[in-house]
Amino acid sequence: MRIHDLSPLEGSKKNRKRVGRGVGSGHGRTSCRGHKGQKARSGGTIVPGFEGGQMPLQRRLPKRGFTNIFRKEVAVVNLKDLNRFEASAVVDLEALKSAGLVRKAEGGVKVLGKGDLAHPLTLKVDKVSRTAKEKIEAAGGKVELL
Repeated sequence: MRIHDLSPLEGSKKNRKRVGRGVGSGHGRTSCRGHKGQKARSGGTIVPGFEGGQMPLQRRLPKRGFTNIFRKEVAVVNLKDLNRFEASAVVDLEALKSAGLVRKAEGGVKVLGKGDLAHPLTLKVDKVSRTAKEKIEAAGGKVELL
């Protein structure tokens, strides 16, 4: 068997529906859109959530709670993930981004104490938990808060 002998399975390839090509085609005249109405017109689409003039579900439901528009997402890094850095390396935001541990850190980076640190590191981050700081210093490293 060679590549020019291959062909698609029977029924797997279908021709696209060509509308508006005469009454004899079966897709002529109204072009499968039915008679009149919003969906028969050009540009006639219905917005998602529109319920025909009935009050939409999103507006019928009661609103609860509060969304803080000033909230900043803090990027979280665990101690066990920092073992990929070499001993006595300086770990800052750029190093964490290049290692793929942090994507965006608008609210800063916080180191949490999950896992253990195998070798000393110098961390330059925005926040650090108490247990993480103790484990870093126990391993011979140090933390510099920005």
